[in-house]
Amino acid sequence: MSRSDRRDFLKQAGQGALAAGIGLGLPEAVTAAEAKPATAAAAKETRQPWPYPVNYGKENIVEADVLILGGGVAGSHAAITAAKQGVKVVVMEKGAAIRSGCGGGGVDHWHGVFTHPTSKVTPDEMMETIHRLGYKYIFQEYGNGITNYILFNESYPALCDVESWGVNIRDTKDEFKGAEFRDEQTKLLFTYDYDGKHIVRVKGGTDIKLAYYNEMKKQGVKIYDRIMATSLLTEDGKQGGRVIGATGLHTRTGEFYIFKAKSTIISTSGPDGLWFYSAELRGASTHACPNSSGDAVSLAWRAGAELTMLERSPMMSTGGFEYPLYGYGNANNTWYPCNMVDSNGKEIPWVDRDGKPLETFSQRNHTAPGQKLFWAGGRSAREIAGPSLIPDLSERIAKGEYSLPLYADLAGVPPVERRAIWALMVYHESKGRIIYETYQKAGFDPDKDMLQQPLSQGMGPRQWRGGFVGAGVMFDWDMKSSLEGLYVAGEANYAGGDHAVAATTGRYTGRTSSRYARTAKLLPVNRAQIEAEKARIYAPVSHSEGIGWNELRAGLARIMQDYCTETKTETVMNMGLYWLKSIKEQEAAQVCARNPHELWRTVECFSRIDTCEVIFHSSLSRKASCRAINFVRADYPQDDPKEWQKLVVLKQVNGEMQIGEKPLDYFLQAPYASTYAENYRKHSGLSSQAAQLGSKEVESHV
Repeated sequence: MSRSDRRDFLKQAGQGALAAGIGLGLPEAVTAAEAKPATAAAAKETRQPWPYPVNYGKENIVEADVLILGGGVAGSHAAITAAKQGVKVVVMEKGAAIRSGCGGGGVDHWHGVFTHPTSKVTPDEMMETIHRLGYKYIFQEYGNGITNYILFNESYPALCDVESWGVNIRDTKDEFKGAEFRDEQTKLLFTYDYDGKHIVRVKGGTDIKLAYYNEMKKQGVKIYDRIMATSLLTEDGKQGGRVIGATGLHTRTGEFYIFKAKSTIISTSGPDGLWFYSAELRGASTHACPNSSGDAVSLAWRAGAELTMLERSPMMSTGGFEYPLYGYGNANNTWYPCNMVDSNGKEIPWVDRDGKPLETFSQRNHTAPGQKLFWAGGRSAREIAGPSLIPDLSERIAKGEYSLPLYADLAGVPPVERRAIWALMVYHESKGRIIYETYQKAGFDPDKDMLQQPLSQGMGPRQWRGGFVGAGVMFDWDMKSSLEGLYVAGEANYAGGDHAVAATTGRYTGRTSSRYARTAKLLPVNRAQIEAEKARIYAPVSHSEGIGWNELRAGLARIMQDYCTETKTETVMNMGLYWLKSIKEQEAAQVCARNPHELWRTVECFSRIDTCEVIFHSSLSRKASCRAINFVRADYPQDDPKEWQKLVVLKQVNGEMQIGEKPLDYFLQAPYASTYAENYRKHSGLSSQAAQLGSKEVESHV
């Protein structure tokens, strides 16, 4: 697009004064009054005017004690907790906090509730179990004991928090009275493991995010919606210095925000869609929020914080290639442990973790002889593995013992269990409410109909890798990063996790960050750092021609597909870095944005470039295969040798990358205490009794 053509476009779009005194070499100011087509033909081609005032570069300054980047479940729980500590809290959310984040659609089950009144396992007993499994922590291989211990101690109190905010977590109307999964004392409904009773079905999970939003408002949290965090501000503008705030870009007006804070929490979700991009292949087929662009990794990397586990790359199972989540028949996750039958109606057998056949439906929800508990059915190490379909099902299908396709037979499930799976769990989980209502309107009757399990289950090409739950910022027992003043919660921490992990780490970090903020001081921002950031993010609107953000993102995805595949080699990954550098210096430097929305998406692409770069360097740095984290190197084929059972840690110092390492259990080594309980007591800000205060207060009203 030529400069004159661009001026015509801007006139037609009625974007207002684009060059409002920011000195970035943008086209002359265009007013809405000028945006009139000269001819009838031109009138037909006139685009709809941009519906918001555009003020590129206009500065807005906001001050806070605690600044939270990301208003999802983790950020919202952190905000509420911090506000209750008496500090001034600000949330910057690039979507709308009322429904934003991966939990915005809802939640049907809540993990790790080991402190409820009838729990048969304590947090410390659970930690002893997973400690025996070595580095195999609950949610991730090469996971982190800090987040697990926080989860096990605070999951139930956090769940009671949301109950006090109006979310129904119990069977208060006795709809499931007498059900095997119902605890009559507390009226809690459990799922998966009916013996261990550590995963709660949330009856009102669809609107849980709305409850978070209302409570933030009630606690006086100031929410800035539609603002993308673009950089972290550091003391004197130096990389690796204390974090003193952040900058943001308004996604509708293009205005620039300067947030000054005593402490900052990154609680954005992990990067999604790095290996693939198509605007058509989205929707209900993924848990991820469409705004998940890896901002946490980029923000921390550019500020000089330590990152780890970016070499982890699970095979993609969603992202557009999947059928709508929870919308097809299966026996996993929310559908667990549904009957499965073949095309002739022949039922697929279930077995316990030892391979013993299970004769009844009830047995699928109970532990094996000598087993204390199991985790979510069939997953993880044998000690905590639960019942599952026969493991050799594929081989039996190949032999003709079972005929494809397979179907989930809800009608063959006991009525109370059928209602729990379809009308409770599917309805409340993520975007499952859409599935439930759509299927019901179409005539689906779970009392008599079956749902097919697709043969592919939507898996994408093997070289296309998945999102990064379990990769990101390093942290300590305060959930503090390697930089003073910078904390993490939810998926921003390298250990990852689910809805309950997001809530509990947010709850915990809300306390530790506010404790720091009470003694810290607001520091002046470095003007040179501000100007450099404005020049970086506004460059695309100064270009009169160039590719758009869609093309840039698609190009980045192709690099990851071709050079960071299922099986990696040093030569191929170095080629990927070469092409990534080429795109960064050429296409990305010339990308064109025509309005604030396109600018926002373009800046997200800049974040993706940073994340892709760190992934390549992390992958090059681990010189051994590790199938536990889906990492395979053809040039280093030995799987998980002892000398590589460690964390590879990367950071930038004065713009130069530094590579280090830490032991998998660094959190139990000096300078920390050697036990989880002692570290928790020192850092959580709670006594063991105080940690349960919220749940006791709620229990007293049941």
